[in-house]
Amino acid sequence: MAGIDNIRTGQTMTTGRSPSRTESKTAERSDSASEAKNSRDSVSLSQQGKAMGQLHQSMASEPSFDSAKVAAIKEAIANGSYQVDPEKLADNMIKYEKELGGL
Repeated sequence: MAGIDNIRTGQTMTTGRSPSRTESKTAERSDSASEAKNSRDSVSLSQQGKAMGQLHQSMASEPSFDSAKVAAIKEAIANGSYQVDPEKLADNMIKYEKELGGL
């Protein structure tokens, strides 16, 4: 008996029985697929869709972080001058937890 992969690809099923309605439908789908290959599909985007695509491309080309700032922080950590403000850190942690609480 044919596996599900054969059914999905549109191949005819081979069974120990005489041809069934399922095989006829599969043959009809194959004919429809051949006709569909000969026709052309088209897609058009709205101006808003095009603008979103351009925005996505421009954002993808930009770095996702400020490398100069990262280098300055690394240098400050390396030479021991980096100071952590515990109050600001605690406030940001609480803010982050509140934002996650709504999920």
